[in-house]
Order: sequence, then C-alpha cells, then structure tokens
Amino acid sequence: MEREKLKSRLGFILISAGCAIGIGNVWKFPYMAGQGGGGAFVLFYIIFLVILGLPIMTMEFAVGRASQKSPVRAYGALEKPGQKWHIHGYITLAGCYLLMMFYTTVTGWMLHYFYLTAAGKFVGLNSVDVAEVFTYMLEDPLVMGGWMVLVVIIGVFVCSRGLQNGIERITKVMMISLLAIMLILAVNSFTLDGAKEGLKFYLIPDFARMKQLGIISTITGAMNQAFFTLSLGIGAMAIFGSYIDKKRSLLGESLNIALLDTFVAITSGLIIFPACFTFNVDQTSGPSLIFITLPNIFNNIPLGRLWGSLFFIFMSFAAFSTILAVFENIISCVMELTGWSRKKSSAMNLILITLLSLPCVLGYNILAWDGFSIFGGAVLDFEDFLVSNILLPLGSLVYLMFCVSRYGWGWHNFTEEANTGKGLKIQNWMRPYVTYVLPIIVLFIFAFGLYDKFF
Repeated sequence: MEREKLKSRLGFILISAGCAIGIGNVWKFPYMAGQGGGGAFVLFYIIFLVILGLPIMTMEFAVGRASQKSPVRAYGALEKPGQKWHIHGYITLAGCYLLMMFYTTVTGWMLHYFYLTAAGKFVGLNSVDVAEVFTYMLEDPLVMGGWMVLVVIIGVFVCSRGLQNGIERITKVMMISLLAIMLILAVNSFTLDGAKEGLKFYLIPDFARMKQLGIISTITGAMNQAFFTLSLGIGAMAIFGSYIDKKRSLLGESLNIALLDTFVAITSGLIIFPACFTFNVDQTSGPSLIFITLPNIFNNIPLGRLWGSLFFIFMSFAAFSTILAVFENIISCVMELTGWSRKKSSAMNLILITLLSLPCVLGYNILAWDGFSIFGGAVLDFEDFLVSNILLPLGSLVYLMFCVSRYGWGWHNFTEEANTGKGLKIQNWMRPYVTYVLPIIVLFIFAFGLYDKFF
C-alpha cells in the first residue's frame, strides 16, 4: 500500500504549526511574559526557540521523512540490526494517547464556552455569577463528558476521511481562520482605553520586573515555554515528516512552523494585555484568566458577545488543530501495527480515546466528591505532568541521541536527510553544540520540571 502524502507544502506547514499551537500559547505565554519582564522574557523565549526547538523539530521531521513510517515503526526502519531504539516508538504512541486523555476535555471547555457566549448566557451576570459558571461546568459530568465525546467524534471523523480530504483540508481552513480571527481581536484590543499601558507592560523589556521574579526563574521559564510549545518528543511532528516530499530542507520548514507558533503566542498577549489593563484585571495564570476574567471583560465592552464568541472559537481552533494532528498520529500508528484500514483504526480509536478521556472528566466531579486526588491535584494535572515533564523532554532526548550518536542513526545520515531540498541547511559547525550541549539543556529541563513539581 503506497503511503499517503500531503497535497501541498502549505498544508504541511499549517498542520505542523497547528500541532504546535495549542492552548498553552494563549493562557500560559502572555502570563509568563507579563511576570518575567515583558519584552525581556519574549527575547529569551525566541533565543531558546532557535537553539532548542528548531534542532529537535528538524530531527523529528528527518526521522519521519527518512523512514516513511509512523513514529511507532520509524526507528525500526532506520536503526541497525539488534538495536533497541524502536522501543521509544511504542512510548511515543503511549504519549499521544496520554496527551489526548486530557486535551479532549480542555477542548470541550472551549466549545462549551463558545456556545455559552454565542447564546448570550453570560449577558447580565455579575463577576461572581461568571466565576460560578466555570465551577458548575466542572461539577457536571454530563456537560463535561458530552463536550469531550463531541470533540473525539469530530476529531476521529475528520481523520477517518483521509490525509488530504480530511485533516489537510480542514486544518487549512481552521488555521487560516484562526490567524484571521486573532488579527481582528488584536486590532479590537488596540482600541481599548488601557491598550497603551497594556502593550507597554507586555512588550517593553523591564529587567527590574525580571529581577523581582528572579533572573534564573525567568530564563528557565522562557526555556521551558520554548521547549514545550512545539510538542516535541512524542512523535507528533515525526508523522508529518513522513507525509512530505524531499523538495525542501527540514531546518527551513521547522523555522516556518516555529515562526507561526511564536506569532500566535505573541499576538495572544496583544489581545489579552490591553483588556486586562483597561479593566484593572490581574493577568493571572491559566484557566481563571480565560474562563472567568475574559467573560467578565466581554460583558463590559460594546459588542462583547461578538468579541467573546470570536475569542472562544479561536481558542477552539487552537485546541482542535492539536487534536487533529495527534489523532492522525494515533490512527496511523495503529494502522501500521495492525494492518487495519484507516476506517477500522478510526472506529476503534473513537471508542478507546473516549474511554481513556473519562478519568479526566470525572476527576473534577464524581471522583473529586470522594476526595480522590493524585499528588494533591486533579487527574488532569497528573496526566499533564506525565506528558509535559517526563515524556516530552525524555522523548526529545531520545530523538536527539538517535540523530547524533554513532550508536543510533548517526549525524551523517541525519544531516543528509535534513539537508535534502531547497532551504536552510544544518551546518557541520553546529555538530559539537547539538551533540554535547543540547542534551545537557534537555536533561536540565527534565530535572527542573521534577524539582519544580515535588520540591
């Protein structure tokens, strides 16, 4: 059976960028930038994206393109007889399942909030009522479960249509819409009263604020965000490497994807900070900003229902672009392992991913009512910890060592594949850095993540 291919280079860039662009770009990046000295944080973030993210993304793409296999079989096609690198292939598949065990639920939150905003359910509510809406959603297993199941059904249905007719066609429309909506929201934010203060706080480097948080903490935060934003280490990128031709070198393509990802992260801040400064809101971390603060703001601005609906459809697209990319990875891995058709693999995974996603949904209500928690947190926090702090850094390290070590695929084979085609090339002078320094940085991120969690 001949391997499916993506129709266009644009499709490849948008799907890969869609996999990288997720909810973290919107609720984590602006908050971290705000805390870490605005432009100072952004500067470090971009530096780390170039020296950390680009080489490892290029490696994942190279392994995919050279093997012409899904991540679960890619190592087997490239390693020497008797080697054990292929074990990581199965771990990448497990990592994709684990990521989807909570990402489907969070995507459901976005759709639920899009529905609530578009239907005018927030109109007339005060700030206490708005906060309670989020609590009620978490406490209702049927609401959370219903949206989660819908997310899985839509995701699997799109992937079951095939690579070109399903995932490529839908992702192109979704990503172009996402970028357009972001620009509209950013322009609207510039018209708010607090726009000037908000943008100043966000974009001008403030090293005094950076010192307050701690220079080491800020730099580590920028490094973490640059590393995690690209979803490297669980084969989510490798699969799309296997779907492209050899017309373009892989470092150049990785750069395009990183640029799109960074554009979304920075533009999210342009949307959020002017609003926060206009309404004297603390741009606190994570979910509370998105689900409590912003609905309150949309309640208080002209055409708030329209802007709120646009914001939550943008968030839904950001989340869905990751869902589709990782579902595609899972479905194609299962096809290669079992010899099943795309339709059969899709049907089986529809059931499996739905069942695997239930603990995350129930962790906020039925399990929580019995006092159930893991390390004192919700099921979602534990699943997120396993993916973000263990599987991504260690998986990235395996891809890295496989591509630079003579006991793996090796530097020569890797660069030959990565440099095939037009565009930016990996240079030989990069070899000492990639071979000796980069693994230490990745190990540091792994160790710091564990330290941060437990100490």
